[in-house]
Amino acid sequence: MRISALDLAPADKQTSYESALSDIVRLAQRAEARGLERVWYAEHHNMAAIASSATSVLIAHVAANTSTIRLGSGGVMLPNHSPLVIAEQFGTLAALHPDRIDVGLGRAPGTDQKTFLALRRDPQASERFPSDVVELQTFLSGGEPIPGVKAAPLAQTPPPLYILGSSLFGATLAAQLGLPYAFASHFAPDQMLHALSAYRENFQPSEQLAEPYAIVGANVVAHEDREVAAEIEHQVLKDRVSMFVKRANSEARDFTDDELELILDSPQGRQITSMMRVRAVGDRDDVRRALDQLQLQTGADEIMLAFHGRTPEERLGALDIAADAAGIGVSVRTR
Repeated sequence: MRISALDLAPADKQTSYESALSDIVRLAQRAEARGLERVWYAEHHNMAAIASSATSVLIAHVAANTSTIRLGSGGVMLPNHSPLVIAEQFGTLAALHPDRIDVGLGRAPGTDQKTFLALRRDPQASERFPSDVVELQTFLSGGEPIPGVKAAPLAQTPPPLYILGSSLFGATLAAQLGLPYAFASHFAPDQMLHALSAYRENFQPSEQLAEPYAIVGANVVAHEDREVAAEIEHQVLKDRVSMFVKRANSEARDFTDDELELILDSPQGRQITSMMRVRAVGDRDDVRRALDQLQLQTGADEIMLAFHGRTPEERLGALDIAADAAGIGVSVRTR
């Protein structure tokens, strides 16, 4: 089973940004040692609990501290940037680290409307996503989508593009352009099977890809003790609910633990936690069964895992258990 990792560089009140950014290196090094396919970093803005806003900077830092694992964006939110700037950034990364860099592209702004305005972007930018993807692809291959304008530097082998999505739009676009497709089922699973079917049925071979290649996202909360895994899961879900409720109301105070339990059990809380229902929870056997079932259900070529825990060590432990469950790599468990 091919597995990879999505790292959001989580930070909280007990974790400084310096520590969070150090932790992403540790996770990538462990992923490399365990034989994972790649690690991707997601672009989010105005989210204090996520330290992955400067995606290309993180990739550069982690690439300099690893040797072989592929690294990329999961994704760059293209409406926030000009294709030329992204071509320059990822052309530079691919020249520095040949055949190790991926360019995952998303259509959403990755933030709220106020922050989108702070990014100085055109509100209609997302409507240009298909043409911007083609423009970026042309720049990365050394072409001039705008006569007289070329991106530099460029790598000898352009970094591959991936389309990210959680709806039929991204699936259809990836199929039309003959690009790999990554479905965000780790937080928006509702249209997963429909989108994957549309992608495969409409796929057109391209220079980059001869056959469809589908990645699906999943959450992992794992521990050698099932009861501990259940405790971790409960805390992760409470943290998720708290983040969403406070994001919807920026003036909301911190919730007590009892209040979080009530919210978690409310219709709003259940709706939020339902977004994470594609998840593997438990020990090695539980995770193996869950991943096998997801692969059987989706026919995915690769499963991209978001590892959750109360501490960085618990996230690393979840990665080890998932690698064991997938039957890859050599165990390098922490003591």
